[in-house]
Amino acid sequence: MKAIVDPDLCIGCGICPDVAPQLFEMGTDDKAHTLMDPIPVEFHALCRDAADQCPQAAIEVND
Repeated sequence: MKAIVDPDLCIGCGICPDVAPQLFEMGTDDKAHTLMDPIPVEFHALCRDAADQCPQAAIEVND
């Protein structure tokens, strides 16, 4: 699985690192960035949860 944050859609709300701090962080550009590529299987559900909670649908999850 791969998670891609679209910087054009990300508003820097910080929800994804709050939900999944193992997978996402806020960068110096105030946008979310992924910490792992690919996402380990044990974090797949957490990654999908973070993507689902993104108010801008800025996180694309590819299996």
